[in-house]
Amino acid sequence: MYGYQGQVLRVNLTKGVCTVEALDEAKAKKFVGGRGLGTKMFVDEVSPNVDALSEANKLFIVTGPLTGTPTPTGGRYMVITKSPLTGTIASSNSGGYWGPELKFAGYDAIIVEGKSEKPVYLMIEDEKVEIRDAAHIWGKVVSETTDILKNEVPEKSRVLTIGPAGEKLSKMAAIMNDKDRAAGRSGVGAVMGSKNLKAITVRGSKKVEVADAEILKEVVKDCNAKIRENGVTGQGLPTYGTAVLVNIINENGVFPVNNFQTSQFDRAEELSGETLTEKYLVRKDPCYRCPIACGRYCKVDDIEGGGPEYETIWAFGGDCGVSDMGSVIKANHWCNEMGLDTITAGATIAAAMELYQKGYIKDSELDGLSLEFGNNEAVVEWTKRMGMREGFGDKMADGSYRLADSYGVPELSMTVKKQELPAYDPRGIQGQGLQYATSNRGGCHVRGYMISPEILGLPEKLDRFTLEGKAGWVKIFQDLTAFIDASGLCLFTSFAMGAGDYASMINGVIGTEWTAEDILLAGERIWNIERIFNLAAGIDSSQDTLPKRLLEDPIEDGPSKGNVARLSELLPEYYELRGWGADGIPTQARKDVLGL
Repeated sequence: MYGYQGQVLRVNLTKGVCTVEALDEAKAKKFVGGRGLGTKMFVDEVSPNVDALSEANKLFIVTGPLTGTPTPTGGRYMVITKSPLTGTIASSNSGGYWGPELKFAGYDAIIVEGKSEKPVYLMIEDEKVEIRDAAHIWGKVVSETTDILKNEVPEKSRVLTIGPAGEKLSKMAAIMNDKDRAAGRSGVGAVMGSKNLKAITVRGSKKVEVADAEILKEVVKDCNAKIRENGVTGQGLPTYGTAVLVNIINENGVFPVNNFQTSQFDRAEELSGETLTEKYLVRKDPCYRCPIACGRYCKVDDIEGGGPEYETIWAFGGDCGVSDMGSVIKANHWCNEMGLDTITAGATIAAAMELYQKGYIKDSELDGLSLEFGNNEAVVEWTKRMGMREGFGDKMADGSYRLADSYGVPELSMTVKKQELPAYDPRGIQGQGLQYATSNRGGCHVRGYMISPEILGLPEKLDRFTLEGKAGWVKIFQDLTAFIDASGLCLFTSFAMGAGDYASMINGVIGTEWTAEDILLAGERIWNIERIFNLAAGIDSSQDTLPKRLLEDPIEDGPSKGNVARLSELLPEYYELRGWGADGIPTQARKDVLGL
């Protein structure tokens, strides 16, 4: 099989048995790989009603057909499971170098099922697979775990691991690889921790065969040229990383501050990509075969490591009323070490700060640590305490929705489907608001990045305040993104490339003759199978909504003044364009078209 290695590694931790199975070629062709193939495999094996942290849930770690190939950014993998945070399908993406290494070892996917009686880790070296004792690394932070394992597994192995947050079943726990890359969202690290699986190391010696190396070489050359020539992927991201967005988003008045109470930060420059580059950047930190190199490696005081990204800077910065970049870098560091999703972690601290501001959380609960907006020390220390479930940090460790709900005010949690919203106020970006509300994994910006046309003007500039055409744009972006996630590439390539480019790459690798339309249809199929799972899990159209504040309270000042998210005007058109009923349920006619 071109592009695929043709093997799936199944690990039954209850029995302590590892088996190799043939990849289902028909499923692979229909659902591509990564997010698509992983979701199909998952829904075929796991009940939508499964308790996410029970032994019956399974963890699917799946590469795409372009992972490990010469295609630009071909280093991604996906983690698919049922989310303990949201109850939806979880599908978390990570880069770095671990994903390609899994392909080089000869596997397209790993299925982890059951639960070990004691902490273990998985060692993979090509055909050699062992379940090993992990008592000596259980409880250790991500960097220490990685360093210890690198000394006891084959040389040049790549390490994927959870931190203390995953072990302690925090619903915001991430799965980390290469120390500071994260399959971050939806609590996938807690699922891994619930199985007593600490880490997976992998070392491979195989190649990924492609259908037509000469054609692919020309396609890759063309795509790399487009990436270099694009202002975002060729200039902004390489120079300043994702933090290039801080000033751009703030200038548009959609940079949420103090838990979305306001939407423009007067100290945003102190958090900008320019400031990060000038004062804290040590070097660029690119993923596998990435010509963009947006990753940052930064240092403050005695702390250094990967990140922070734009979303992280916002979550611990503006959302918490903090403008000290050094504190943000430290909070990011502790998220990497504890294995925490930086968006949910920072946004949960912000929600806790508003709960404290409004008198719901009392000083007597906090063990002397501040929860006031703007407190630099607080964002760092609360991150540690959430990761270790210490004191009030234990209550915060399951996210802002459960925290706010425990005080009777769930509306103070800025979440969709119980997952924290990222760093864009949808009241001033109408298409992004629709994308937030309809995302299959809850509050998320990378399921259909409408910031691209509505703010950055790519592939064309849309009026961010109008509704006309937005439902159609959201659908296209969601479907294209689903394919990109399934292919094994990075979403950032879509700033410079279109569906036709992805068709050319996939054809060169696996030997198909797909068109741009085929790419979007495959993405739509993936989107719908996720939707069908969520509906069966009890996540219906009533949850396609936004926090009350964003629907009812207009932005008070700045360039987006006077706007609310006009979601109710967009949803009916969106459902219709998707071929769903007014209840948000896919019609049989549309399922037939998609082969579901």
